[in-house]
Amino acid sequence: MKKAFINWSSGKDAALALYYTQKNKTFEVTHLFTSINSVFNRVSMHGVRTELVELQAESIGIPLIKVTFPETPSMEDYETIMRSNLQYFIHKNCMNSIFGDIFLEDLREYREHQLDQLSFKAHFPLWKKGTLQLAKELISLGFKAIVVCVNDAYLGKEFVGRLFDESFLNDLPTEVDPCGENGEFHTFIFDGPLFKTPIAFETGTIVHRTYPKPKTVEEENLCSENIVNNGFYFCDLIPK
Repeated sequence: MKKAFINWSSGKDAALALYYTQKNKTFEVTHLFTSINSVFNRVSMHGVRTELVELQAESIGIPLIKVTFPETPSMEDYETIMRSNLQYFIHKNCMNSIFGDIFLEDLREYREHQLDQLSFKAHFPLWKKGTLQLAKELISLGFKAIVVCVNDAYLGKEFVGRLFDESFLNDLPTEVDPCGENGEFHTFIFDGPLFKTPIAFETGTIVHRTYPKPKTVEEENLCSENIVNNGFYFCDLIPK
């Protein structure tokens, strides 16, 4: 099998993409590749503590590569840091990159274009699958996730900190995608078929943060998955 690394957000879509890849024996996934906010030492956009992502990697049994970024990197900074870190995979002859994206065409095109410049190939195992179908499949497979971030343009504070389950899906407004593909919410996956043991944590405080609006369409897609507002509720997860 060819080697691949997966872009690991710590959430449900990345987990399901990894599950599909391993089930189909498409690639040997050698690493989880995660973006970390260097100021807060948390996963970019999701706000999950780095320690919890390390516990995920340990339980899944795949090494973790962490890429650290400034709190609000420019597009140029982002691309420079990414190119530098991708050299590791070039040296390992691991030239396939897996993503959990489902239907954002501009974001896919951006990823493919950037990777192609370094001779990598991008792969999207969830592409164009129905998001309600994917959400229900994730639950039926036994994956367990908690909602760690919501965009207040779409959802209220009451949605953050909830389990991603049938009840959560039933309560979503009709305009919100069931997988949060438009950036409506983000999750942390803590148990399921990929894990040897569940990730133990307790929920902490809920905070509201605002961020500068991205300057370009590319930055908007890249940094916030097509987010149309800058306010977010985050639920802190504390490792046990």
